Formats: sequence, C-alpha cells, structure tokens
Amino acid sequence: MAEQQRGDTGALPKSTLADVARLAGVSIATASKALNKKTHVREETRRRVEEAASSLDFTPNFFAKALNSTRTNTIGMITSDLDNRFVLPILLGAEDAFGSGSLSVLLADARDDVLREQLLVQTLLTRRVDGLLIVGRTTNSRPPATVPGDVPVVYVYAPSDDDADTSFTPDNVMAGRLAAERLLKAGRTRIALVNGEASYAAARDRAEGVAQAMEEARIPLVGGKSLFGQWGEGWGRDCARLLASAHSDLDGIVAGSDHIARGVIDALREEGRRVPDDVSVVGFDNWDILVRESRPPLTSVDMNLDDLGRSAAQALVDAIDGRPRTGRHVEPVRLVVRES
Repeated sequence: MAEQQRGDTGALPKSTLADVARLAGVSIATASKALNKKTHVREETRRRVEEAASSLDFTPNFFAKALNSTRTNTIGMITSDLDNRFVLPILLGAEDAFGSGSLSVLLADARDDVLREQLLVQTLLTRRVDGLLIVGRTTNSRPPATVPGDVPVVYVYAPSDDDADTSFTPDNVMAGRLAAERLLKAGRTRIALVNGEASYAAARDRAEGVAQAMEEARIPLVGGKSLFGQWGEGWGRDCARLLASAHSDLDGIVAGSDHIARGVIDALREEGRRVPDDVSVVGFDNWDILVRESRPPLTSVDMNLDDLGRSAAQALVDAIDGRPRTGRHVEPVRLVVRES
C-alpha cells in the first residue's frame, strides 16, 4: 500500500470509514454494519473489515456511529446553578449511577435563566442525547421544559408542576417532623421554629412537618407556628436573641437551615444559655463544614442529596429502556445526631 501523505503538521491523517471499506473490498455501508455488529453481515466479511480497521488504526467517529444507532449512550444534565451547594452532591450521585451503566454525561449550567436553559436543551438534543436530567436550585415547583415527547426527562430537586412528568425531590415535610421529634424525645416542651424565607417550598414544608409533630404531642410552638426570615446566620442570631429575651423557659429551637442554626447557637451563648443543657438546637441540610465546626457540633437533618441524584438517574435510565415512572417521587431524609 502506498505510504500515506503527511500534512503540514507532520502527523498522519486519520483513517476514515471509506479507507476501511476500500481496504476490505466492501461498500461503506457494509463496513459500517460490520463494525457496529449488525446482523446480515457474513462472518468472513466482518473479520475482513475488522482486520482492515485494525491495520489502519481506525477509530470510529462517535457521532457518525450514533447515526447508525437508536442510542448514543449519552445523557444530558442541566443544572440551574452549578455553584449551588445543593446541586453538586445531586450531580455526583447521578453521575455515579450513570457511570455504572457506562453512559456518558454532558453537563450544562443554565445559571437560573429560563431562556438559556431552553437553548441548552436544544443544543443537547442536537447531540442526540438519550434523555435529560434537569436539576433545580430550590425545591420550588417549576414549569416543564420544552422537550419532544420521545425524549425522556427527569426533574430532580425542583419538581415539575405537571404530574405527568417524572420528578424527584427530598421529603422536607418529613425533615421537619424528624427535627421536632428529636427535640420532643429529648424532653423539650418549649420549642420555637426559626425558619428561612416563606417563598421557599423547603421552608414551608419543613414548617408543616414541625407543626404536625407538635400538634400530635399537643404542645404549641413558642412564638407561633413559624418565624420566617432569611437564610443566614444574622437572622438566626436576631431571632434567637428575641426569643431568649421574651421566653425564659425556651428549651428547644428548630432552625430552618444549618446557617440559621449557627446564628442561633451564637446568640444563645451571648444570652447566657448553654447548648444543649439549657436549649437544644436542630438544623437542616447537614452541611459538613457548618455542622462539624459548630460549637457544639450541630444535630441536623441530611437531605440525602447523593441518593436523590442516584434515584433520579436510575429513573431516567429506566425511562430510556421503556419503563417510565411518572409523578412526583418524594425521597427519604435522615437525622444525624450530634451534641447540640
């Protein structure tokens, strides 16, 4: 065979499927079918094509190969906020699940922009992804993305507001119950809820769970059903300071997040209240850097975000395989007990 000509860079040009077909003495279509393990290709022909491909160091083009298959073994993942601390563990859990099935993942960040998300959806569809996993930045419901009906889509963390879609979200109502029940089990009876922003479904759901547990115990919440505020230590400090001044018998606080809980603990210490001797505190999210560095270490409800991502990813794989699971799936959470 004549020596291949080198380009200006000195590198040999890559062999093409046409080169393989020519060397094997078959058509391009037959070469493609042989390399893609299609039926109706004689075994002798298949071996000849494979030997030709090997001798030419032929590497199939991924997208050209995809044209001959109904699957690309590629999943599109779109997040609304890649910097959001809740998103990363979901993505890692999902990627673990996809990786176990040898699926490739194309990740895109919509940056909480509806138009950008739609453009990314279209871009991923042109790459012929087998399905889409769309990850929200909050647990507030969202409108469905515009996606062709034959492309499976699973929403995770932020559920679709269409029950015909498939969504996975953590059980924030159960999270609220677990937090309140932990304080009640510890013998606390004068419990307040220092919550986050009322515009967040997570805050409202956690308040509902706390209220359920308190009502079942026939114990009223100190200061009202839920003291909504901001997601930060400053709000936790301010609210806890007011509660401690107004209620000398306060002995338990459910904080709407670990950030709020850190502020609560600081304020209680400043007011001369010992944690947990005088007032016990429980937070939410189990954010490692906050709960372990807190003094004392903070008891918190873990939202199991890795497992949430894995469950959503498995549901997407099942849908691609023709076994869809529609509706909103509320996934379990767990309480992690520490010294607070």
